[in-house]
Amino acid sequence: MSDKDKDSSAWRIRPSDYLRGRAAEYVVPDRPLSAYIEMDDGCRLAADVYLPQSPHANTKSSQFPTIAVFTPYYRRFAVVDETTATERSPNTWRYRDMFVPRGYALVVVDVRGTGASFGRRDSFRSPRERDDYRSVVDWIVAEDWSNGDVGSTGISYLGAASDFMLSTGHPAIKAVAPLFAVFDTYSENCYPGGLLLLNRIAGEEGQLMNALDRDVREDVRRFSYFRDPNLAGPQPVDADADGSLCRAAIHEHGSNFRMADFITEFRFKDSALPYNPEFTPALMGPYYFAESATPGAAVLCVSGWMDGAGYSNGSISRYLTHAGSRPVHLLLGPWDHGARVNISPWRGAVVPEFPFLGEVLRFFDHYLKKIENSYAEEAPIHYFSMHDEQWRSAKSWPPHAGTRRYGFGSDNRLLEGDEGATGTDAYQVDFMVGTGRQSRYERTAALIDATNCYPDWRERQDAFLNYTSEALDEPLTVTGHIVVSMDLISSEPDASLFVYVTEIEADGAHRYVTEGMLRALHRAHSEPPSTYRCTWPYHSLKRTDARPLQPNVPARIEFALLPTSWTFSAGSRIRISLSGSDAEHYGQVPHGRPPLLTLVRGARSYVDLPIDLSTDLEQKTARR
Repeated sequence: MSDKDKDSSAWRIRPSDYLRGRAAEYVVPDRPLSAYIEMDDGCRLAADVYLPQSPHANTKSSQFPTIAVFTPYYRRFAVVDETTATERSPNTWRYRDMFVPRGYALVVVDVRGTGASFGRRDSFRSPRERDDYRSVVDWIVAEDWSNGDVGSTGISYLGAASDFMLSTGHPAIKAVAPLFAVFDTYSENCYPGGLLLLNRIAGEEGQLMNALDRDVREDVRRFSYFRDPNLAGPQPVDADADGSLCRAAIHEHGSNFRMADFITEFRFKDSALPYNPEFTPALMGPYYFAESATPGAAVLCVSGWMDGAGYSNGSISRYLTHAGSRPVHLLLGPWDHGARVNISPWRGAVVPEFPFLGEVLRFFDHYLKKIENSYAEEAPIHYFSMHDEQWRSAKSWPPHAGTRRYGFGSDNRLLEGDEGATGTDAYQVDFMVGTGRQSRYERTAALIDATNCYPDWRERQDAFLNYTSEALDEPLTVTGHIVVSMDLISSEPDASLFVYVTEIEADGAHRYVTEGMLRALHRAHSEPPSTYRCTWPYHSLKRTDARPLQPNVPARIEFALLPTSWTFSAGSRIRISLSGSDAEHYGQVPHGRPPLLTLVRGARSYVDLPIDLSTDLEQKTARR
């Protein structure tokens, strides 16, 4: 099967059809214009400007809407050999080739302290950097090629940057499309469930940024995006003919913060830097500034079901937060981070075939170019259900949700109904247990090019506490957040809790579906802030709400797993698994003291599956 939208009825106009009919009227210039933009504190940021070029001679220049892209991964590389064909913008070429030929100016900026830009990075998502975005928009609208309307997009860091740009409230901003981007950096990227994600922050992410910021090319080439040996550091701007300004900028980057050291200052979400009590992790998340977003500007949120440790939560919360106050749209596909891979086990091709940038183009055409293309008439939500391999649409989130409850039974059974069998099941945590190095977490890193997720999942489950249902009589589609609730006893005053969902097919194949995680001392429920709306249990992750466990006394635990849309086939069994460790991705909790966990079975311990009732009804109708 495929993630193509061919034959899908989820859209009035399918993205592939729209892209096919959207002619490219211009060509991309051979080289962009490149210059420094001076910020209000004197810091200079390197920017490339791609203006659409008419293929016809003697055509007067025009004014264009602009798409701004902010990157820490080099706007453009210099090259060793100018005669060798090399993609000099491996991080941004897709936006250049999609938007410039269709009549958009594209401005790509090295953010402060990166690439050929001057300055130093004093934190992750520094408030100073957010101020820069507003200054760049001021610069754009003052240029004679600008028509005064600005949008922004990008994957990951670039997508969150578009969110931060929107939050400046600049009146020229008309639309942004954060792609595979966090909304709350702390809970979706750094400390999912209150647990420090080691390999993402202290590992690959920190290694890549250190290598890029300091232009350590042998280290940069370890990462899959940048392995071309012809790439030779950041490209100087046009006026910097001998590269001396670029070299001076790189020297300043040597004093940039180091993520591995910086992020451990924030063990709680209300922690602050010891030398700056006003800087808490909230400032690293676009959600914190959502109320100051430009009124009326449209937002398109895009993510994938295997998008890291919480990026899909960010896209859904971004949608829920903005819904009602502005045009907002949500697209969730069967993808890893950045849609490099179709992660569905039933995929027809490894590389996604759905043209998600075609959907982004239609979004910008409608809200930024003011083209009448019926985009506003589409359902606001589109999502892909795996295993039945279908695109679906919805008017609200969660889509058509009912609930099916499963309780925990004796003999490792998962029982459908309100109550499981009373009793207890003990599980000794082993800090060597993990999920391997081909997981959803590796999908966010540029260090590897793995195309298969959880290839040894069947064997790894042997180390978990497992509960397995009877075979399903008919297909069952789950869409949204699975929520686990349980009374749990720990021998220690804290614990890491991981819950996994697996489909065991009739032929014995084991398919990883999703997972969730929570540090036990963060178990208290809280009301989410108005700028981070959600439809699943919310935990503040703050020190003020943290409560260590009382050893050997039952505690109430309830948390949501990462969202998915998955159809369990007739004849398949559902498995719920509990673990207290993920050795490859998270540290020990508590250090050197693996707890004995005891699940108390009965009416208070269960799993709620969000059932996609419209899908269920369609399947029953089709069988009749």
